Amino acid sequence: MSTQPEHAVKTWISGFGVAVPRGATAPDPEALETAAADLTPPLVVKAYGPGLLHKSDAGAVRLDLESARAAADAAAEMAGALGAREITPDGFLVEEQAAAGVEVIVGAVRDPAFGPVLLAGLGGIWTEVLRDTALRLCPITEADARAMLDELRGRALLDGFRGGPPTDLDALVKVLLAVGGPGGIVESLGPRLTEFELNPVICGPAGAIAVDARLLTSDEPPEQLAEEPAARPAEPHTDFDRLFAPRGVAVVGASTKRPGFGNMFLNFYKAAGYQGRLVAVHPTTPEIDGVPCVPSLTGADVDYALVAVPAARCADVVREAAGIPFVQVMSGGFREMGEPALEDDLLAAARAAGVRLLGPNCMGVYSPAGGQTFLGGPQGRPGRIAVISQSGGLAGEVIKVGERRGLAFSKVATVGNSADVTPAELLRHLAADDETAVIGLYLEDPRDGRGLFEALQPLEKPVVALVGGRSGQGRKAAASHTGGMIGDDRVWSALAAQAGITLVTSQDDLIGALDLLDLHASRAAPAGPGVLVIGPSGGASVLAADVFDTAGMELSPLPAPATAALRGLGLGAGSSLANPLEIPVGPKADPELVRLAVTEILAHHPYADVITHVNAQSFFTFGDSAEPLLAYTRAVGALQRQLTATRITLVVRNSECAPPGVEDAVRDLARESGVPVYRNMEAAAVAVTAGKRSAHGTA
Repeated sequence: MSTQPEHAVKTWISGFGVAVPRGATAPDPEALETAAADLTPPLVVKAYGPGLLHKSDAGAVRLDLESARAAADAAAEMAGALGAREITPDGFLVEEQAAAGVEVIVGAVRDPAFGPVLLAGLGGIWTEVLRDTALRLCPITEADARAMLDELRGRALLDGFRGGPPTDLDALVKVLLAVGGPGGIVESLGPRLTEFELNPVICGPAGAIAVDARLLTSDEPPEQLAEEPAARPAEPHTDFDRLFAPRGVAVVGASTKRPGFGNMFLNFYKAAGYQGRLVAVHPTTPEIDGVPCVPSLTGADVDYALVAVPAARCADVVREAAGIPFVQVMSGGFREMGEPALEDDLLAAARAAGVRLLGPNCMGVYSPAGGQTFLGGPQGRPGRIAVISQSGGLAGEVIKVGERRGLAFSKVATVGNSADVTPAELLRHLAADDETAVIGLYLEDPRDGRGLFEALQPLEKPVVALVGGRSGQGRKAAASHTGGMIGDDRVWSALAAQAGITLVTSQDDLIGALDLLDLHASRAAPAGPGVLVIGPSGGASVLAADVFDTAGMELSPLPAPATAALRGLGLGAGSSLANPLEIPVGPKADPELVRLAVTEILAHHPYADVITHVNAQSFFTFGDSAEPLLAYTRAVGALQRQLTATRITLVVRNSECAPPGVEDAVRDLARESGVPVYRNMEAAAVAVTAGKRSAHGTA
C-alpha cells in the first residue's frame, strides 16, 4: 500500500475541479521562507513523509502564521519536535490558510464486497464524536449527492444557522461528484483505490475548498493514477429456466441402508407430484424408495442434480455431471466451516464439467409451476413472488409461513455460499421473468456486492431485502476516518437508498412487505408520503399516528370540504375531524361507514395509502358473533375494489381474542379484494413503506 504526499494529491485532484489552497513545498525549514514568499498570509505549514499519515496527531500542522518567516520558524520547531520522536519529514508544505467555514469530510474506500463507497459528513466534532455522515456506492448522481447532504443531522449548519450565511451547496455537490461521480477521482483510481479522503473541505458562501487530502493506493505513484482502470470480469450468461423447471432431476446421496438427506429429497419430489424424470444415483441398487437408480451422473439425462453427500466427496460427484446444466450441492462443510480449499476444488470441478453450481450449503429450489421443491408435502399454488436466499432454512420458513397467510410464489432459490451462481445473477434473471412481479432477498455475504448493486439499479420490480449480520463487525477501519465509518449496516442502507429497495429487519416484515407489494403491484398509487389512518377511537389511533410518523409518513390534515361531508355522515359531532380519523367500529356499528367516509375524503384529497384498523377484542367482548367483523372486512374489500389508485391496508389488532378460525376468515376475505392484513401497526407501517418505495409509489 502506498501513501501519496498531500501536495501531489492536491495537484492531481485539482484537475478534477476540486479547489485547493495555493501552496508550495520545501525540502527543509531553511528553504521554506523562499517557497512561501508569494503566498498571502495567514499561512499553514505541514510536514509530510513516512509516519505522518495523521499529521495533526503527530504535531505536524501549524496554523495562523502571519508571514513567510513565521512559517519557516514554525517548520524548524516542528522538525525538532518530530526528530525527538524519531520522525524525519520528507519535506514541508506551506499553504494559504482558507477562510473559516463549515467543515465537511468527503471520503471514499474500497469495500470488499461492494467496491468503492463514498462518504460525506460534517467535519470536526461531528465526524469524530457524532459520526454524522451519509454513504452512497460509487458512481453517484447529482441526486445522490444532494440526498447525502439532506441526510445529515447537522444539515442546518450548511444552510446557515443562527444568522450565519448559507454555504454554497452547489459547490459542495460538485466536490462530491468530482470524487464519486462518473469519470471522477474514484473511477479514475479504479482498483488501485484503497482510501481517499478530503478532511476537511471548508464550505462557505463563496465555495468549497479542500484543505487536506489523503490518498492510499495499492501500489501506483501519483503520475500513474489517471490510467484506465481494469474492467470487471464479465459474468457468464446463463438461462436459468431449467433451474426452476427441470425436465429431469437426479438425487445423489440416497441410501438403502442409512436413509439420509438424499432419501428425504426423493420423498419431497414424490410428495410434490413432480412430473419429470426423477432418478436416484447409486452404483448397484436398481431403485430406492420406489425411484429408479442410475449408476452415476454421467449420462443421467437430467437438467438438475441434487448432491447430498459428505463435503469431501462432492467435487468428485460434480466432475461426473458434464452435460447437466445445474448441480446443487446441499452439503455443508466448505468455506463457511473454515474449509476454503474444499470449496475451491468444488468450483474447479464445476468449471471443468461445464455446469453451473448452486451452493454449496444450500437447500435448493422451490417453484410450484416448474415442479421444483425442497420442502415436504404438496406444493402451494403458483404465484408472482420470487425469493433469493442465502439461508435454506429461512427460505423454507418464508414459503411455509407465507403460504399459510395466502402468499403464492413463482420461484425461490437458495444459494448458500454462492461459490458460483450469485444472487446478482439470479436477480437479473428474475428481473426479466414474466412470472415474477415482486422479489424478496435474504443475504449475508452477497459475494458479488458490486454486481448486486448493478443488477438492482435498473430493476423495475419492487424488491424487499432482509440482511443478516448487519449489526456485526463492520469493515476493518484502515487509516482514515472514512475507513472507520463504513461498515456492513451503512453500506446496505446506501445501496437501498440508491436502488430504491426496502430493507427490513425481520422475517415477518419480509413476508408482510412481499404480501402488500404483490397484492398492490398493479395499483398506480400517487407518489408521496401521505397516509390516511381510520379506525375506532382511543389510544390506538394516537399510537398509530406515532408509528407512521416515525416511519417517515405524513398524516396530512383532512381538507375542509371533506370534513363537511363527514359531518353529513354523522361523524365528528362536538369534536374536530382529523387524521387519524376516528369512526365507530364494533359489533353494533355500521360496517359500511368506513367505505363511505374514505370515499368522501378521497374525493377531495388523493391519499396513496389508507390504513384501516379494528380491535378484534371489542367485537367479541361486546358481541357474540364473527359476522360483524366479517361484514366490516367485506366493506373494506368493497372499498378497495372501487379504488384503482389507492392502496388499502387492514390492521386487525388483538386478533388472538377472536375465536379460532376467525382471523383466517378475515384474511381470506380481505385478500379476495386485494387487501393485505396485519396484526399490528408496526408491521403495517413496514409494508406500507415498501409500497411507497416501489416502482408504483416511490416516496
